[in-house]
Amino acid sequence: MIKLSKEEVFKSAKENNVKYIRLCFTDIHGVIKNVEIPARILDVALDNEIMFDGSSIDGFVRIQEADMYLRPDLDTWMILTWEQTTYGNVAMLICDIYLPDGTPFIGDPRGVLKRNLERMHKLGFAHFNIGVEPEFFLFKLDENGEPTLTFNDNGGYFDLAPIDGAEDCRRDIVLELERVGFLMEASHHEVAPGQHEINFQFNSALEASDKLQIFKLVVKNVAKRHGLHATFMPKPISDINGSGMHVNCSLADKDGNNTFYDPKGEIGLSDLARYWIAGIMKNARSFTAVTNPTVNSYKRLVPGYEAPCYVSWSDANRSAMIRIPAKKGKATRTEIRSVDPSANPYLAFSAILASGLDGIENKLDCKERVYINLYELDRNERESMGIENLPENLKDAVKALRRSDVVKEALGTHIVEKFIIAKNKEWDDYRTSVSEWEIKKYLKVI
Repeated sequence: MIKLSKEEVFKSAKENNVKYIRLCFTDIHGVIKNVEIPARILDVALDNEIMFDGSSIDGFVRIQEADMYLRPDLDTWMILTWEQTTYGNVAMLICDIYLPDGTPFIGDPRGVLKRNLERMHKLGFAHFNIGVEPEFFLFKLDENGEPTLTFNDNGGYFDLAPIDGAEDCRRDIVLELERVGFLMEASHHEVAPGQHEINFQFNSALEASDKLQIFKLVVKNVAKRHGLHATFMPKPISDINGSGMHVNCSLADKDGNNTFYDPKGEIGLSDLARYWIAGIMKNARSFTAVTNPTVNSYKRLVPGYEAPCYVSWSDANRSAMIRIPAKKGKATRTEIRSVDPSANPYLAFSAILASGLDGIENKLDCKERVYINLYELDRNERESMGIENLPENLKDAVKALRRSDVVKEALGTHIVEKFIIAKNKEWDDYRTSVSEWEIKKYLKVI
C-alpha cells in the first residue's frame, strides 16, 4: 500500500476511471463491511463526513447511539481490479470509525489494534511485524451457484496439476493480489484435498490486518470466477486436516533491529524473546477465544491433524503451539501455530501483542523447549510436565477469556462484553441443535 495525499487519491480516481468507492470497515466477528459511495462525493469521504448507522452492525452500539463516521485511511487506497465493470472501476478505502464528537469508537476492531500498538510504542518498540500463513478450502459450486462439500481435486502437499485441480485458480489469485500491491512469497496445495495456502510478505501488524481482509476478498472473488467456493472455515470436513493461520511475529526497535535475535543467545534468541514466549504461553488459554473464535474452530484443535492442542514451544517440534523457525538474524521470529483464519485479525493480533508484552514487562520465566511428540502422551503425562491443554471448546475458551485481565484490557470492555454475548449465543445455538452424527448414532438403537 502506497502512502497517498488527498490530491493523489483524487488524481488516481480520475486516471483509473473510478466510479464507485467502497468505504470498508470490519465488525467484531472479523467480517468486512462497506458503505459504497459514487466518486462524485469522494471529497466528502476524504473530509471524514460520511456517516453510517452503527446500530445495524452486530457488536457495535444500541439503536439510540447509532450515528458513526467513517474516516478513511488514505494509505489503504486501492483499485479493485477484480471488480472491473462496463461503466468504470471500483476502489476501496479502509476506514477507522469515529463518534460524532470526534473521538474514536472504542468498539472498532481496527482502533483496538491501533491502541495496542500505541502502548507498544511507549515501551520502546517501533514495529510489531507479522507474517501470516492463511489456509483455505476450495469446493465446487452447484448448478445454482451454491457451495457444496465436493472437492475439485484430491491433491496433497505441494502436488502439481493434474492432481492439483486448482492450480490455475490459485495462480490467478496470486496474480490478482500482485496487481493490488501484495508482495507474494509462496503458494501451494496443502495436505488435505481441496486445501491451499498462499503466503505474502510480512508487514507491520496494522497493514498485515488490512491486507488479510483484502486477501480474503480476493480469494473468494477469484474462486467464484472459477466456479469454486473458497472458505476459511477452520474444519469444514471431518477426519482430514483443518485450516490454520500460523502467525509469525517479532518486535523491532526504533532502529529497525529485530529485538528477538541475539547471536550469543541459546538458539539465537534474546532474553526479550524468551520473555515474549513466556507471556504468550501464560495467556494462551485466555486469548484462544479470540484467535479461534467459532464453535468449529475447536474441531481443528484436536490431536492427529497437525494443529497444536497444547501450550508449549520448541525450535524443532511441530506439535508445539509456538515454533521458532530455523532462519535467524532479521528473520528470527515466533510462529504461533494455534490461530485459525476465522479470527478477526485486528483483535487476534491485539491479544497476541498484549500477551507477549505482558511477558516482557514482567520478565516472566520461559519454560524449557519441548521436543517429545506431545500427541503421544496422555493428559496425566503432559500435566506432570507442566503442559496445559488449549481450551477444547468455545465455552471453555470464553471462560478463560473472562478470567484474563491482560486480554480483556487489550480488547477493551466494550469489545469483550459484546464478544462474550455473541459467543455465548453461538454456543447455546450449537449445544441445542441436533447433529447428523447424533441421528446416525442414536435414532435406531435407543
